[in-house]
Amino acid sequence: MNKNITMKDIAEQVGVSTVTVSKALNDKEGVSDELKARIKAVASEMGYRVNTVARSMREGLTYNIGVIIPERFTGPDQSFYLRVYQEISKGLEDYGYYGILHILSSSDEQSLQLPRIYYDRKVDGFILLGQISKPYIEIMHAIEPPILFLDFYDDHSDIDAVVSDNFYGAYELTNYLIRQGHRNIAYVGSWHATSSIQDRFLGYYKSLLEHHIPLRQDWVINDRNEHGNYLDIEIPGELPTAFVCNCDQVAYLVVQKLQGMGYRIPDDCSVVGFDNDIYATLTVPHLTTVEVNMKQLAQTSIQSILSKISTPDTKFGRIVVKGKIIYRSSVAKM
Repeated sequence: MNKNITMKDIAEQVGVSTVTVSKALNDKEGVSDELKARIKAVASEMGYRVNTVARSMREGLTYNIGVIIPERFTGPDQSFYLRVYQEISKGLEDYGYYGILHILSSSDEQSLQLPRIYYDRKVDGFILLGQISKPYIEIMHAIEPPILFLDFYDDHSDIDAVVSDNFYGAYELTNYLIRQGHRNIAYVGSWHATSSIQDRFLGYYKSLLEHHIPLRQDWVINDRNEHGNYLDIEIPGELPTAFVCNCDQVAYLVVQKLQGMGYRIPDDCSVVGFDNDIYATLTVPHLTTVEVNMKQLAQTSIQSILSKISTPDTKFGRIVVKGKIIYRSSVAKM
């Protein structure tokens, strides 16, 4: 990277004035969106980096975004949220920002201890990634920097959220199973644990309702406790022909449990997941699942939080990012 690249160099390369380059790089008015994008692309290619220290002093901003992930979502066998954070961190650099990751410990969450990066005034806003307890949401809601929910929402209608289309994804998955002839379909997921699991359950339930299939309570199976720790999944005595699992990791555990009991997947029982993460292809056979668009989730979150920083009164509500079904070999036609 050439550290001596200046705005003048970029201006000469693009064929505009240095003032225009400055306005574009600092997202000021007076430059079209198309020209801004072109200038930023050329600046990136040339290795230009904004002097964030001088910029911070001038504008009163840190150019950092805090990303808070509850500790229970960051275990050695859980990579989804850390991968989303990586997408956020990479995407922020295009806007001259940096992402600061804060793993919220269970003790800090329970004692309502705010992150040190808040007290040290190191960030301009927070992205809360993964379901956080209501009391902790309350104290975050009371702080000055803007906050954004990512991959969950709750009854705080005045806090904006970016979520994957969990409801419709699970609805489509269940419809697919029914089209394959399945009518005895279970759902695996503690629907009280997170808004994502709950929405996926509701999508599954809507599909059953539309096809006049009764919901069986004994086929709604818990997968985790109130602390987010996975349970030993209990397979019903009367085996369903298919399981809709709230995530690929749980689907992997269900397949392992069924195979340990002597069942063949998908010949004896079909299993589908959600997320299209590493567990979807670790499972044998590979899982039919819903792919979550991580890049779009990250980009939408970045644009939303930066808009809220520049214009504090900005409101987006709940923004839904669509996923898509990835068809693999874990489903059999009845």
